[in-house]
Amino acid sequence: MNTTQIIENLLKLSAGIGIYLIAFKIISSNLEAVSSDGLKKVFTRISESRIVGILIGALATVLIQSSSAVTVMTIGFVNAGIMSLRQAATIIFGGEIGTTISGQIVALGLFDSDFVSLNTIFSSFAGLGIIVSSLAKGDNGKKVGQIISGFGMLFCGLNMMSSSMSSFAQLEELRLFLASVNSGMLLIVAGALITAIIHSSAAMTSIAITMVATGLISLEQGIYITLGANVGTCFTGLMAAMSSNTNSKRTSLIQLIFNTGGALIVYVVDTIVKSVSGGAMSTGILFSRMFSAPHVQLAMFHTIFNIVSVIIVIPLTDMLVNLSVRLIPDKDDEIESERFYFVDENMLKSPSLAVSQVKKEIVNMAAIAMNNFNASIRMLTTQDLSNLEEFQRNERELNFLNQKLVEYVVKLSGSGSLSRKDERFLATTHRAIADIERIGDYSENITEYAGNLKKQEASLSQTALKEIDELIKIVNTLYEKTMNCYETNSKIAFMSAMKLEDEIDALTRQMAQNHIARLNNGQCTAEAGAQFIKLANDVERIGDHLINIIDHDFKTSH
Repeated sequence: MNTTQIIENLLKLSAGIGIYLIAFKIISSNLEAVSSDGLKKVFTRISESRIVGILIGALATVLIQSSSAVTVMTIGFVNAGIMSLRQAATIIFGGEIGTTISGQIVALGLFDSDFVSLNTIFSSFAGLGIIVSSLAKGDNGKKVGQIISGFGMLFCGLNMMSSSMSSFAQLEELRLFLASVNSGMLLIVAGALITAIIHSSAAMTSIAITMVATGLISLEQGIYITLGANVGTCFTGLMAAMSSNTNSKRTSLIQLIFNTGGALIVYVVDTIVKSVSGGAMSTGILFSRMFSAPHVQLAMFHTIFNIVSVIIVIPLTDMLVNLSVRLIPDKDDEIESERFYFVDENMLKSPSLAVSQVKKEIVNMAAIAMNNFNASIRMLTTQDLSNLEEFQRNERELNFLNQKLVEYVVKLSGSGSLSRKDERFLATTHRAIADIERIGDYSENITEYAGNLKKQEASLSQTALKEIDELIKIVNTLYEKTMNCYETNSKIAFMSAMKLEDEIDALTRQMAQNHIARLNNGQCTAEAGAQFIKLANDVERIGDHLINIIDHDFKTSH
């Protein structure tokens, strides 16, 4: 092979790797968008059962073809406080099993045939996917076409890599050099570093499988590189946890201990077995006897190793969790106020799941606003301001969510891998967030009215208090209906909410008329009456804002 051919094959190898990584990204993002509803259902099944957690982790990884993305999502859930460390650990374990599917598919595509190779057949999907995407009318149909095209591109990339690697395998000098790299630890480190750079253990494993298939490296070298890929995939989780809370850091540490521990155990056991047997037995020799083709041997090692590792670690889950707690203790100054409850920056790696969490965050924001509303009414009717500090703390939280949640939605909207349904929903969130924040503002006004009454030593009449009580009951019922409609898109709930809003309008008008009558009869002071009228107007506007939350979202989705 002359210099020109070497350069040509290097360029072909670079192109193949690039096409493969791009194809992997296309497949992952579109799979996530298409399976978003299924993915959401998968994560809602989380429980304290270790087996369920492992199955969820494996299934989620298969659905989006990225264990790194599942790990980052899991860290996000832990950071948001909606998943325990124990649950997170089992999902990560399951993700390690799910990621082996990619290697099995690659190994299948590398089989030769007397007719047409599977690699060529799979590569042709690149063109087929374009046709499907062009003819499809729906959003999901287009994304399915892109998935098919990405699958084909993946094998186009593998084909280019395989071709260039086969050429390099003919270079005696290169083969001798690679054969001399027999340090298992060095290969593990190399696999880990490359995986950390490309952010995909599945891609690194697939490249190693291709190198073994072309004879560029031995099966044993491929095994150590694959072990390194398992370690390198922890880098993404570690980076995600750096800016998260203590439990998120513990989650990434559990993954690091699990993956690094498994790699070290295989390395130590393999070294001892080779030393005792005089090189007659090793992990590579064992798998070469179990399976025929080299690429199948490595793919099966990856699958069997990860499954066995998970089986071994299942009973040790609590021990790993406790170890992570001891190694990363709680911080006394960790701030729990003014924070997200359901979303996290790490969830942006999985837009479809992040969308469902945004809805939960908005529902929770509404709950905070309504808690403040009811607290403000109690202050007004009892003139007891002892809970004012808690009220103000909640108001600061509402202001935080109003600003930061909008910023989060903007980032999420720009992710570029959302379904039309999710895009339509996100377009309505800005208004919903603003409406909820206004409920908080009107509640703040009511506390001021309470303070004014107390300062003026004035009080509302018993008749006025009864009217307020009746009004507040209707508002809280309206809140329940709006949240039911917001979460379920129920037409019945929407119609009930609209009817209740009309009742509130009618009742507040009647309250104003009754107040004028009481004022004329001397049953109410001017000072108390002024606060009463302001209260009625503010509550009427709160009802309007509750309706606004669901109005645009409901009409957009129907």
